[in-house]
Amino acid sequence: MDLHRHLSLFLLLQLAAVLAWAEPRISIDQPQISLTDFRMGYHVDPSQELTFEEVRTLPFAEIRNKVSLGTDARVTWFKLILDNTSDSDQRLFVHLPYAYHLKSVAIYQELNGELAHSDVLDMDRIADTNMMFRGTAVYPLTLPAGQSTTLYLRSASYSHQWLAIEVLDAYASRHTLVGINTDIALMVGMLLALVLYNGLLYFATSRKENIFYSLYLVSGLVWIALSYGLIASVFEVYGDAIFKLNLSLFTMPIFLLLFMMAIFETKLSYPTEHRFLQGLIALLGGTLIWGVFDISAALKPASSLAALMMVVTLTVGISLYRKGHPLAKYFLLGHSAFVVFNGIAVLAYKGLIPLSYVSGHGVGIGIMLEALTLAFVISHRIKLLEDIRASQEELKRQASTDPLTRLYNRRFFFPEANYLLEQAKATDIPLSILILDIDHFKRVNDLHGHACGDQVLIKLADILKEQSRGSDLIARLGGEEFVILLPDTNLLEASQYAERIRSAARALDITGSVNKVQVAISIGVAELDTAQESIESALARADKALYQAKNNGRNQVYRADAAVR
Repeated sequence: MDLHRHLSLFLLLQLAAVLAWAEPRISIDQPQISLTDFRMGYHVDPSQELTFEEVRTLPFAEIRNKVSLGTDARVTWFKLILDNTSDSDQRLFVHLPYAYHLKSVAIYQELNGELAHSDVLDMDRIADTNMMFRGTAVYPLTLPAGQSTTLYLRSASYSHQWLAIEVLDAYASRHTLVGINTDIALMVGMLLALVLYNGLLYFATSRKENIFYSLYLVSGLVWIALSYGLIASVFEVYGDAIFKLNLSLFTMPIFLLLFMMAIFETKLSYPTEHRFLQGLIALLGGTLIWGVFDISAALKPASSLAALMMVVTLTVGISLYRKGHPLAKYFLLGHSAFVVFNGIAVLAYKGLIPLSYVSGHGVGIGIMLEALTLAFVISHRIKLLEDIRASQEELKRQASTDPLTRLYNRRFFFPEANYLLEQAKATDIPLSILILDIDHFKRVNDLHGHACGDQVLIKLADILKEQSRGSDLIARLGGEEFVILLPDTNLLEASQYAERIRSAARALDITGSVNKVQVAISIGVAELDTAQESIESALARADKALYQAKNNGRNQVYRADAAVR
């Protein structure tokens, strides 16, 4: 009998322990109450039709007060047992900080086994209640001294069941409500700044990847502002009115994939990777269209689609990196952060890991890190393009420039001179040309060496540049022969200009291998008949005047006769 009695007592104690574990209780015994981490009970209602009377008789499993149960728990009941062990009544406020994303919340307050009060918060009819404040549902209650109160909360979500419950006193409640969403506002503000920055880049470059990046940013900031309560906090809109904005969860990866295709130019250079990205866009696009008609159903596979998108984009990024694309390593850096934090968020949304700040905000953190990295990728691409353009400009300059004097060469002179002639015709301004030659240049080379001769050419080129205007076109035709085209200059002005050049050349102080080198130049000047004359014809007249200057004794300027009509 004693053994039977002891065994029965042991079983009763074990049963009591199990019941105690299944019924977590919250002790209220402090004057200041701020309960943000505790245990409570929950019961998933797959039928979505259980009433309060039915639920209160069912068993509840134990869970933390911050919970994510995935897509299979769209209607879930939560149970809080509050024991006021103090000797005075306690005025408390139950906060549901993520209530903004729910479809509805029903709260039932039970005292001494009887229903004392109930309230229903329908997010499409928030005007019927005063429970919502800046996206947080606030339920006030009074706990009588020395008594227990049981709260039952029915949470109905659109897709994913994730919820947090806090029990606060009046001071903690006010402090919490004032400080909510400041971190999310900072995220959205940074994304808006990136949108503006990228807009300026687009106007500077007109590259389509800037458009896709901007749309990705806009989709990201809409989703962050919606999912983390900023829209609810600022605009006080809830329910079906804004739930459709969750379509940004599909547009965001679509624009990211289009960005990848544009910035990596996969269509032209990486056809295999391009087909993978196209296939994923088609899948996401189909889900987006589905979401237009039934957003709740379309969101159910969203986590699996996100996982597939991460695998494909990472694989493509690694493939491009292995193939040597210069931007792939930077993309992988930012996208890896996106994948890691989104992976944490996906696990939390599916209820596989506990809900915390990082897991609950994983998508937003991942978007921010990737957005900043993509901004760097765009800037780095612009730098690469500028380097290529500068290299091309340098090659073009080298091809059109005389390497010794750094003046334009013959190949550049004639096309540019013809362009200036067309401008002179259109504006009816005078245009003159002069050709000059160094007198006895062969003698300089013979007496002082070619190095000295090169110095004479360089010094003379410097004089031409110093004496000329920015609009004048100067070129070395070859050897010791130079040509200058003077826009908006008549024959008299051109002759005066030529005389200044001749005098400056004569004053050059160059010491050769034997003694000082005397530099003299002869110049032929001609004014173009812009109505009918070509550059070649005017140059021929100036060249004829140059030989006349040489025949007259050199070191002088000679004007050409007017063009014959």
